[in-house]
Amino acid sequence: MKVTWQEVSLPAPAGPAGRLALRDSTACGGRWYVVGAVVGADGATRPAAWASGDGRSWTPTRVEPRSTYGKVAVLYAAGCRGGMLAAIGAQSGGAHGNPRVTQWRLRPDGVLDEVPAAFELYGGPDAVNVGRIAGGPPGWLVAGNRVGGAAVWVAGPTATGFRLVDRAPGLASDGQLATEATDATAYRGGWVVVGGGRRRGQRGGEPLAWTSADGLSWRRTSLPVTGGDEYRLVQRVVAAGDSLVAAGLDGGRFGAWRLTGDGWQEAGRFGTLTTGAAQQILGLASAGGRVWAAGCDGRVYGLWSSSGEGAWRSVQLPLAPPAPSGDHVLTVSGAGRSILLIADDGRRSRAWWAA
Repeated sequence: MKVTWQEVSLPAPAGPAGRLALRDSTACGGRWYVVGAVVGADGATRPAAWASGDGRSWTPTRVEPRSTYGKVAVLYAAGCRGGMLAAIGAQSGGAHGNPRVTQWRLRPDGVLDEVPAAFELYGGPDAVNVGRIAGGPPGWLVAGNRVGGAAVWVAGPTATGFRLVDRAPGLASDGQLATEATDATAYRGGWVVVGGGRRRGQRGGEPLAWTSADGLSWRRTSLPVTGGDEYRLVQRVVAAGDSLVAAGLDGGRFGAWRLTGDGWQEAGRFGTLTTGAAQQILGLASAGGRVWAAGCDGRVYGLWSSSGEGAWRSVQLPLAPPAPSGDHVLTVSGAGRSILLIADDGRRSRAWWAA
């Protein structure tokens, strides 16, 4: 599938020189946002963000860190609510070199402000990882994991005062099922979290989704699968019209699922996973009546598109597909009839817009 890409330029923010490291993007309320960092020649990092009204002309957003780790954070996850950006950042530190997580919100004056948070809100002895952030009518939700399994952090409309919801019945692991949460989205006035689980004695894993009206009480659903005991994990979810589309690992291929009024249904498989580096869906977007999935099959990064009901097609990229690496990125976001693709090959970050 061929797309007409237009490369866009993101100006360097004010401050010490360095290369741009783009990590995530989002759009809502007629605004596009990209988050990441500036990496100096000595490897030092500082958080960075950009905004655009049309996805083609970009301006740096003033970033105001407040903590030691905020000053060196890499912003890796972005969420949007009514034109307001919220982000999650991290940088390794401390005696054990674990990620020190920071949270951010866009103030009415246009400054992306670090929101002070106690260390053990995201860290501490029960920490595993902090993943994606989503905005919606109830406020904000972050999906991640603790020692007790899948967990979330919830906050009101201002994206401040996040509360950890840990070991929640139906969401966290129990005596028979170890759970993992990877992504979240607002849906029908509440929340949907996706991920997977592994039952005791099971070789593979099963794709899971959780729903909640308030982010506190959760109901778990096993997504339908075809085939035997293979490893499956839902890694991204996006609203697509009146439904949701989720995508992730489905045995030896990527798999997709669609949520409609009749519940979750399989929505096609695509790609061929190979042994090697991490296999994952890194971005999932809805635009132009289609769903767009960016990910790595273990050998190379790629982009695929579907009507949302199946029949996925490979999309021609505007660059040579990056090889797998821990600091490489390929992800996509969408709004209306437009998509934004960002890529980082470890030496340079670039962005393209397409309608």
